[in-house]
Amino acid sequence: MLASFLITFREGLEAALIIGIIAAYVAKLGRKDLNRYINIGIISALVASLAVAFLFKVVYGELQGTAEQLFEGAAALTAAIVLTYMIFWMAQNSKKIKGEVQEKIDLSISKGQMFGIAALSFVAVFREGVETVLFLGTLAIQSPADTIMGFILGLAVVIVLSFIMFKGIYRLDVNRFFRYTSILLILFSAGLVATAVHEFNEADIIPEIVEHVWDINPPLNSDGSYPPLHENGLIGGSLKALIGYNGNPSLTEVMAYIGYWIIIGLFVYRSYRKR
Repeated sequence: MLASFLITFREGLEAALIIGIIAAYVAKLGRKDLNRYINIGIISALVASLAVAFLFKVVYGELQGTAEQLFEGAAALTAAIVLTYMIFWMAQNSKKIKGEVQEKIDLSISKGQMFGIAALSFVAVFREGVETVLFLGTLAIQSPADTIMGFILGLAVVIVLSFIMFKGIYRLDVNRFFRYTSILLILFSAGLVATAVHEFNEADIIPEIVEHVWDINPPLNSDGSYPPLHENGLIGGSLKALIGYNGNPSLTEVMAYIGYWIIIGLFVYRSYRKR
């Protein structure tokens, strides 16, 4: 539940921040008539995101065996790629977001292309919506009820915090927000990469090299249930959903996880250190 809460909170707040920048600039220009185009973009993006979620559910529900493992691996890898792109993009552009958004609004108004503003708000919401669907989709495969609960709680917090920010009660440091949440995204993405490799191991697409580098899963309880620290137990299962924890990973899983942290972590560290 924690993983779905955090990703919903992060992605939802990012979309809200960009929509807030658009709405605030339009209000500053005295063009409240443009709010309807912002709303058109938001509503269209929400509908499109729901369509992607429905498609994900339909496709996954039809798969079994190796095809199911391949789909789970591909979904996890796709989510990791999308999140990694966002990590790169934010590391390079977090300080320039406000100026770029305002430039696009000015360009749309000067050309009389008001639907350009709708497109701007659509992209802001749909991009985060697709990321959320991909990430939560991989989590829901493991624990659907917890994923839904985390999503609802995350969305509720985003709505409340967005209202507070839009009313001017609290001012969020956008650059700091993206910097710290990038660490969370790296954590999530590394887990997704490891999960993808695990599924590809099971489908015999990627060799394990060593089947289990270690095995710290405790034995099952006498009643057949999983103890809390087992990867399928209460604590281990939560860590599995959050960071891709595996109590008995293959060598390629470990290599993928550590390799991702080294490559992406160094890039983000250097990007923010230059500022």
